[in-house]
Amino acid sequence: MLQYVNVNIDGANIRAPRGTSVLDTAIEYGICIPHLCHVSYLSDIGACRLCIVEHVVNGRSNITTSCTLNVEEGMVILTNTDRVRKLRRNIAELLVAQAPNSRAIQDMAVRCGVKEVRYPFRNADCVLCGRCVRVCAEVWQARAIGFVGRGKDRHVDYPFGVRPDFCKLCGSCVQLCPMTITPCDGPMKPGEEYLCGKCESQLMIAEPTPDSCVWCKLGESFGCGRYA
Repeated sequence: MLQYVNVNIDGANIRAPRGTSVLDTAIEYGICIPHLCHVSYLSDIGACRLCIVEHVVNGRSNITTSCTLNVEEGMVILTNTDRVRKLRRNIAELLVAQAPNSRAIQDMAVRCGVKEVRYPFRNADCVLCGRCVRVCAEVWQARAIGFVGRGKDRHVDYPFGVRPDFCKLCGSCVQLCPMTITPCDGPMKPGEEYLCGKCESQLMIAEPTPDSCVWCKLGESFGCGRYA
């Protein structure tokens, strides 16, 4: 039998099942918290950091990822403060600098209000969101791919770089990867990367209520929780 707790998110009193994450609760009630690595049917690891919120306890707030924070009785959460928006915008800017050839990441940068990219473009093909690793391990229980290395050398690969026989060739890793859909104008060549921003007009419908989900198109390319 489900047990429910009462939480307050952006001033709204919400009754949510105990054990549900703050992110899933917010999505369920139409409160927009940008996210990239989250997939509704996979475990959360807080890799992308985009879903950060302020968790207020005894008048003091801590910044934490909402996907890894479960709801508790009397919890107070702020998702759209100036502090959160500034930090989230910088995270999105770093992500688009790392991998500009992803429509999902370009869309997320726009959704987070990124107007320019101050960091050098790297044109990498992975942002270590872990979607592929988790679907392989948790849905297909194959563990055919995983994280390899540490620090700047960390990447996703097969064991010893060779596809194992127990890989089921299901293609789920590719389907969930945010790098599989390129920006509308096609792939950007090294040295010619830029912030696309062509979908900025989508934000016009969100301006009156910036913390409310208005089913904008900026979540389709990576499977936002509202599209899952």
